Amino acid sequence: FLSGFARFTLNWAQIRLSHAIGSDFSLDAYRKTLCQPYLVHVSRNSSEVISGITLKTKAVVGSVVLPMMTIISSVIFLLAIVGILFMAQPYIALITIIGFGLIYLLVILLTKRQLLINGRKVSEGQTKTIKALQEGIGGIRDVLLAGTQNIHCNIYAKEDLSYRKALANIQIVSVSPRYAVEILGVILISSLAYYLATKSGSESISGAIPILGLFAMAAQRVLPMLQQSYASWSSIRGGQATLSDVVDLLDQKNYFFVDDVKKMQFKKEIELQNVSFEYSLRGPKILSGLNLNIAKGSCIGVIGSTGSGKSTLIDIVMGLLSPVDGSLIVDGVAIGPENLQSWQKCIFHVPQAIYLLDASIEENIALGVSIQKIDRERVRKVAAQAQIDEFIESLDGRYETRVGERGIMLSGGQRQRIGIARALYRSADILVLDEATSALDSETEDKVMAEINSMKDFLTTIIVAHRITTLKFCSKIVQIDAGKVKRICSYADISDSLDRVN
Repeated sequence: FLSGFARFTLNWAQIRLSHAIGSDFSLDAYRKTLCQPYLVHVSRNSSEVISGITLKTKAVVGSVVLPMMTIISSVIFLLAIVGILFMAQPYIALITIIGFGLIYLLVILLTKRQLLINGRKVSEGQTKTIKALQEGIGGIRDVLLAGTQNIHCNIYAKEDLSYRKALANIQIVSVSPRYAVEILGVILISSLAYYLATKSGSESISGAIPILGLFAMAAQRVLPMLQQSYASWSSIRGGQATLSDVVDLLDQKNYFFVDDVKKMQFKKEIELQNVSFEYSLRGPKILSGLNLNIAKGSCIGVIGSTGSGKSTLIDIVMGLLSPVDGSLIVDGVAIGPENLQSWQKCIFHVPQAIYLLDASIEENIALGVSIQKIDRERVRKVAAQAQIDEFIESLDGRYETRVGERGIMLSGGQRQRIGIARALYRSADILVLDEATSALDSETEDKVMAEINSMKDFLTTIIVAHRITTLKFCSKIVQIDAGKVKRICSYADISDSLDRVN
C-alpha cells in the first residue's frame, strides 16, 4: 500500500513539475525571441524558431526533463531496496547490483553513439517538417495554380518519415535491452541456484531456497528500476540535440522591454546625420553618409529604384535598424537603446502586406487592445477616414465580421485600408506608409491621402511609393540613389521630369 501510494504521488509530482518547466522554457524562448532586434529576425529562418518554441520545448519535457526526474526517483527506490538487501544478505545485494549493473553498462556503451546520431536526426526533422508545411500552406495560391501538391507532399513525406524513423529507433533502443537483461537475469539466478545446490550436498538445498527467493524478489524489484533508468538515460541521450537547440533559444541575449514605457514628445524634427548602414562587414553599404531632415507636420515622399536603400532608410527612422555610422536624432536627442522604445511609441508603420488576425474587423483595427477596452466610436471614425466604413457597414456582421486567417476574406485594397485605419486609431505622431495604398484605385487613394493630409498639424507622414501620383500631397520628395540622397524636390518637379521623359 505504501509503495503504491508513494509511486503514485511521485509520478503525479514529476509529471506536473516537468510540464510546468516545459511551459517556462517555451514562454521564455518566445519572449526572448520577440525581443530580439529586427536584424536578428530577418537573418534567420522562422521555421527553425517556431519548431524550437513549440515542438522542441515539448520534446525536451518528454525526452529530457521527465526522464531526468524518473532517474532520480528510480535511484531513490533502488537505494531503498539495496539497503534492505544489504541488511538481509550483503553478498546477494552485491551480486544483484554488480551483475545487473554490468549488463546495463555494457548496453549503454553499445548504444550511446547510435542514440546521439538519431537524436540529431530528430532535432533536424522537427525543423524540416515545419519548414515543409510552411512552404506548402504559405504559398497555397501558387501551389493550386501550378498543381504542385504532390511535390510538396513528397518533400513533407521524406522529412517526416526520416524524423519518425529516427524517433522510432530511439524508442526501440530504449526498450529492447529489457528482454536481453531478463534472459541474463534468469541465467544469473539459475547459476546461483546451481552453485548453492552443489556446494554442500542435498542438505543445503533447503537452506538455499530462502536465499534464492530473496534474490529473485530483489531481481523482480531491481530490474524494472534499472530498465526505467536506462530508458530514461536513452531518452536524454537521444534528446541531447533537441535540448541544445532549446538552450540556444533560451540563451539569446535578454533585451528588456517595458510595457508601460512613456511615448517620447516629438516637437520639432527628425535628423539623420551621416548615416551609413551595412548588413554584414563583408557586404555592400546599403546607405553611405546619408543626411536628411524631416520637420514635424510635414508629409515626405521617398522614391528610388529597387535596392537604392529607401526601405533601409525607413527602418532606421523607425529604430528597427541601428546605423553602423552616424546618428538618428529627434529634437536634438540621439536615439539609442535607452530611449528607443519611447521613440517607437511615436511611430506606426503601414506596410504593403498588412498583417491581420483571424478575428473581427474591429479587433484588427484596434490591434493590441482587449475587446473590453476597444473604443468602438473611435473605430468607426477611423474606418470612415480610411474609406472602409461603407464596405464594413454592408457586411452582415458589420464590425464584428471575422476577416479569416491573414485577412483571406478581404481584398488587397480592403486589407490596406484596415491597416491605415489601425494606424489612425493608434494616434501616432509619425505615420510611415510603405506602399500602403498600392492596391487602392486612384479615387480611393486620393480620399485616403486627403484625410491623412488634413491631420498634418499633429501627424508627420513618410510615404514610400513607386506610383508617383501617391505623392501629390507631399511637401517634399526625397529621391534615394545608391544609399545617398540624390535630390530633394517637389511633386511638381517630379511630374515635370516625367512629362519631359514621355
